[in-house]
Amino acid sequence: MGYMPEIMGDILYHLNEEIHSLYSCALVNRLWCKLSIPILWQDPFSFEQSPSFISNYFSSLGEDEKFGLKKCGVNFEYSETLFDYARFLKVLDLSCLENKIKQWIDIEFVNSKLYNNYNSSTYHIVNLLFKLFIESGATLHKLDLHFSEFSEFLKFSPEIFYSLGENKKFFSQLQDLSLGVISHYNIESVTTILKVVAKNTTKIEIFKLDEFYSNCESQSFHALFYALVRIIKSQEHLRQFGLVGGEEFPIEFYGIISALESQKNSLKEVRLESCDYSEEFEILKNCKKLETLRIRYCNDDDLLEILNYKVRTLEIIDFGFEATTISILTKIIENSGLLLQRLMIDSTDEEIWEDSLLLGAIRSFCPNITYLSISNIDFSTQLVELIGNLPKLQFLSLLCNGNISGEELKILVMKFAEILPLTLHYLDIRDAWLGRHIDILFNHCNAPLKKLLIEHLHSKKNAKSLIDFCTRNKALKYVSIDRFLELNKKIRKEVKKYVTVVPYEHIVVTC
Repeated sequence: MGYMPEIMGDILYHLNEEIHSLYSCALVNRLWCKLSIPILWQDPFSFEQSPSFISNYFSSLGEDEKFGLKKCGVNFEYSETLFDYARFLKVLDLSCLENKIKQWIDIEFVNSKLYNNYNSSTYHIVNLLFKLFIESGATLHKLDLHFSEFSEFLKFSPEIFYSLGENKKFFSQLQDLSLGVISHYNIESVTTILKVVAKNTTKIEIFKLDEFYSNCESQSFHALFYALVRIIKSQEHLRQFGLVGGEEFPIEFYGIISALESQKNSLKEVRLESCDYSEEFEILKNCKKLETLRIRYCNDDDLLEILNYKVRTLEIIDFGFEATTISILTKIIENSGLLLQRLMIDSTDEEIWEDSLLLGAIRSFCPNITYLSISNIDFSTQLVELIGNLPKLQFLSLLCNGNISGEELKILVMKFAEILPLTLHYLDIRDAWLGRHIDILFNHCNAPLKKLLIEHLHSKKNAKSLIDFCTRNKALKYVSIDRFLELNKKIRKEVKKYVTVVPYEHIVVTC
């Protein structure tokens, strides 16, 4: 019907993280090349690939910039390229940019003049490329203002800010903005960039602040905070806001949290990490569309108390799960009720107290849960019964304490396997609590699992039970086994005939 280029563009865009597949597609014909190359070059600095691609940008530089590179020690022929690669950039993480340039210098120019002036050469090239991206006509969708720990000398040249003023298109479509650790060395440069962002974009949907310090009393930091407030207030539809505290939990936020009042009709997700209670957080009560709440490493019941929202997704990590905290958490679960669909309660170091109160609230009020992840909780009859009463459960992750053993454990593992809902297709039980009874799980499980994450198979008997489960189940596609290489080579080979064994990070599903 004449729509083939548009259809192929949609198909190839879904390969945006499959860099090798996209490279192959670019070699098929001229059309596929024309469609694939812009996708390949929209986020080149985050890929685990050779940094040699950086030199492709230099052919687009002006003669003055090329002369400047030559003075630094970059002296080679600039060949013509088929595309203006800089124009395709959509994602820019300054830390990744800096690291790739350093890798490129390490590989291409060791023992050269460029290598001998390592820091100054690196930051000269960072400025050159940043300016090239701005002036090429690129339109960023995501910007990460993160810097490596060795970036204390990184300052942007005046030409960068002049180019930003002349090329308003560069930030005009920005949707995702992250700000990392800011030092006294680069605070003025970052503040100026943020002022340009506040002036030129209204489309930011995701805004994250990492390593936020509240003991910053200098005038420069107050100018930075004011720029952040301006950004928040100038957006039309801010959906996600994240704040990660520094080494000392901040209690003063200089109006940044209060500015979210301007986004009360659009804000849907808040993530707070390593923060203490502040009156500014009270403003979040006005955000009536808030449906996702993520609180990590805060350990302040006052903070949790004011965040008693009715939510779809609730993630609480390392909060110090004592009786008072569990009581407040139970209220949030009860208040969310039928709306709650994704729940993660993760305690790394401390056992969850009053777990019966917590499990009872989930079972009584939240039958619509599709994702459940709980750690450091007793493997108990109450936990098993809860899982059996979640008819829509699709993702389950458990990290339990082995408080029972022997025949009692075998019976409970069997009951657990039999009670798993038929909606379940993801199971993460990478823990020793199953021990050598994982064969019981495989032999009695009827859930149509597609992805399974376990710690170990221990023996040939357990490997055979997994193979039998694969044969009977037919849905299981991927298995992650933490200690897979400890198995006998013959057993590993046999398991691979029936299921694809992959690293944990390839199939793990988070809340």
